[in-house]
Amino acid sequence: MRRELLKLVRLERRKHRVRRRVTGRPGRPRLAVSRSLRNIYAQIIDDVTGRTLCAVDTRSKELRAQLAYGGNCKAAAVVGKLLGEKAQALGIETVCFDRRGRKFHGRIKALADAAREAGLKF
Repeated sequence: MRRELLKLVRLERRKHRVRRRVTGRPGRPRLAVSRSLRNIYAQIIDDVTGRTLCAVDTRSKELRAQLAYGGNCKAAAVVGKLLGEKAQALGIETVCFDRRGRKFHGRIKALADAAREAGLKF
């Protein structure tokens, strides 16, 4: 029990440390990625106005039919591709990547690579 609690505390510290540096501006909004065991969530946020410009997750209606399971790299790549396409439609080309304290590995990396292939720069 204590070990899981310490792990969550360390994750929160990393998340806050990263958020002090990474902020989304109107010219370059923030791409925030969160994940759980079963799903992955990504949103593009303008921190100056406090608005979410676009968001995609594995629970959305458009992806639920395509994906059998939302907690793997394949699902993360689909989310990244769709988010990149939505951002391009809104005229967003560059973002700053906020991995929320997680390692750039696995599902986070798959989402980032797919977003880059869809045309986002970060």
